[in-house]
Amino acid sequence: MPEDSTQQDSTGIRFPPPLYYLSGLVVGYGVHWLYPIKLSRPEHLVIIYTFGIIWILFGVLLTGWSLLTFRMSGTSPNPARATSALALQGPYTLSRNPIYLGMAMVCVGISLLANMLWPLLSVPVVVVIVDRVVIRKEERYLETKFGDEYQQYKKRVRRWV
Repeated sequence: MPEDSTQQDSTGIRFPPPLYYLSGLVVGYGVHWLYPIKLSRPEHLVIIYTFGIIWILFGVLLTGWSLLTFRMSGTSPNPARATSALALQGPYTLSRNPIYLGMAMVCVGISLLANMLWPLLSVPVVVVIVDRVVIRKEERYLETKFGDEYQQYKKRVRRWV
């Protein structure tokens, strides 16, 4: 019985959200293999590589900060597990989903470093899928579990930025 109640106290998300981002990049690389379109000419690669590194750096820092905030809040970032507390500090004062935002930033940076259009175009598609398939389930779960506290938080902080 305790196992059933634990399963009910979760978002119901079984497919790990990072795999959505990875899948988008893989599909983008596959399309690029079939229809290669570069983002930049060779003489501008230094600029595009610099922006790629910056996007990756900021995405990794944002994701790391967000994960640390979850740990300090005493709850798991894994959406398949029960949430014991709301993370309302740090990056969660700027975005309700800074981990997903950070992962999207890393994907943009990887696409820039690869100098490929198709993986870059996969990022907004993945963001929409994550928004519809993952975030909406998470928000329903958090509204049920934390009620007014989460409703007030939603009024203060935007979903993405």
